[in-house]
Amino acid sequence: MNVSILLILFLYGLIFGSFFNVVGLRVPNKTLFKQKRSYCDTCERTLTWSELIPVWSFIVQRGKCKECKSQISFLYPIMELTTGFLFVFTYYLTGFTSEFVLGLLLIALIIPVTVSDIVYRRIPNRLLLFFSLIFVNYRLFYPLDPIWDSFIGAGFALVLVFLIIVLSKGGMGMGDLKYYTLFGFIFGFSHFLLLFFLSTLYGAVFGIVFAKIKNLGRKAKIPFGPFIGLAALTVFYFGDTLIQWYLNLFL
Repeated sequence: MNVSILLILFLYGLIFGSFFNVVGLRVPNKTLFKQKRSYCDTCERTLTWSELIPVWSFIVQRGKCKECKSQISFLYPIMELTTGFLFVFTYYLTGFTSEFVLGLLLIALIIPVTVSDIVYRRIPNRLLLFFSLIFVNYRLFYPLDPIWDSFIGAGFALVLVFLIIVLSKGGMGMGDLKYYTLFGFIFGFSHFLLLFFLSTLYGAVFGIVFAKIKNLGRKAKIPFGPFIGLAALTVFYFGDTLIQWYLNLFL
């Protein structure tokens, strides 16, 4: 495998990861286009080019704004590095194929939604609507087999999560419902079942560990969007293998 391609993809991932982080932080409060150039969220000073180098600027500035010395969110370097590695890993598994395009689109959706849900406990409707249009068009060119599996997956996700919201009296939010429904459309029925199982598993494990570390009760609220996104990436990368393993094990 060409190392130079992996390096280029990683660098692009860092750059896009920085942008995705900004989108996740600013779309919910409608400040994405407040200024043409990036600025400090605290003192609103326009940042210089040397302050916008992904990861490196955070390290050099020791995580603080040069002017007001306010703390820069650790989400910036974390999401930049995560996006860089995901770009590389996606190419490693798929090569330059239609699946590579799908992987990049999933990353572009999941990273800002994760940031938004962590910071604001919200999954922005604007992001979901924007990416819904993109994924609908993607499935027009690269439909599932059979083609109606997307609609079955979306419909099942919508009904299932809506019932959970009603029965749990707010255990999940409407943002989670829309997020799940979009993934149901993208992956289809069987892969959505796996996605739903994995997301609840990830959320439950993290919730138990987090509650014990922080000495919180069972009803401590944590954002669920990150676990849905993590499950979606797991299904994209390993879904067929996991489903086949399950079928061989139990059937």
